[in-house]
Formats: sequence, structure tokens, C-alpha cells
Amino acid sequence: MKKICSLLAVLFLTACGFEPLYVQKKHDNLWYFNGEFDRSIYSEMAKIKVQTIPERFGQQLRNNLLDMLTPLGVPARPEYRLFVDVAPLEVTQQAMRDDITATRERIRYKVSYRLLSAQDNQVLVTGDSLAYVSYDIMANPYSTTFAKKKTEKSAASIIANDIALRLGAYFHSHFSKGNNL
Repeated sequence: MKKICSLLAVLFLTACGFEPLYVQKKHDNLWYFNGEFDRSIYSEMAKIKVQTIPERFGQQLRNNLLDMLTPLGVPARPEYRLFVDVAPLEVTQQAMRDDITATRERIRYKVSYRLLSAQDNQVLVTGDSLAYVSYDIMANPYSTTFAKKKTEKSAASIIANDIALRLGAYFHSHFSKGNNL
């Protein structure tokens, strides 16, 4: 009975339509890889040049994007350019004390991004990405500053992950349709 259940589970999982994001199927057989990997999506994403982003948060965001998109270094001849614009922060004070001072702050980071073709400046992908982070306001100002910097770093990581996933989804959908970029 256990063997039948596990066999049915495997069959249901193969029928769900799940596909890896950064790897393309090379064969029409049932098993996805057959020992061979098509890394064209990964290679295509490595051709993106991430433009500079102002301020400290922008620097952290750009560094995270570079680590995710171009881990082997900035491309010598980029085929795509990624522009990221950081919107002003929205800070909300929460958990008020009796003397109307906050004990917690929530910050909303919002960025807009667009991927352009380097050859003809055609816009390929646009979008917005959000990250909500919060930190405690403590009696020690150093602790509060450290907590605020840590949440800024976390927000940069969250947004970079989101942008990289969306760009990967764009390239995956473009390659799976058989289009050449």
C-alpha cells in the first residue's frame, strides 16, 4: 500500500506542471534533465549590467543584484541594462508609550525597475518591488541605529531577490516560447 501511495504521489507531482526557473528542458521525455542542463537562462541573466543606484540603500541593493545576476563579474559587453529607482521611504511609528513616543518603527522600501535592451533601448521588463521591515526603538541609541541598519540590509536583500526572480521568470517565459532574445 505504501509503494502504491508513493508511486501515485510521484505521478501527481510530475503532472502538476512544475518547471525549474533557471534551467530549460532539452528533451521531450518525461524526465526533466536526462543528465544534461541547458544554462541559457542563467547565461542570459549574466549579460545584465546593473546601473548604479544612489545612496547607501541603493549600494546594498546593487551589490545584492550583482551577486545574484552576475556572480562571475560585470559583463564586458552587456546586452541588457537594469535601472532601479528608489522611492522615498515611508516610516510609520508604532507601539506608542504613554508619553507619545514610539517603541517601534515600520519602514516601507519601494523601488521601480526597468530592464532595457542595450542595443536599441527597448524596454523589456518593468515593475515595482516592496519590502516592509521594522525594528525596535530602544533606550540605547547605538542599539537602535544598529537595528535600523540591519533592517535596511534585510530590505535590500528582499528586494534584490524579488527583482532577480522576476527577471528570471521573464527570461524563462521568453525561452520556453522558443523566442530568441
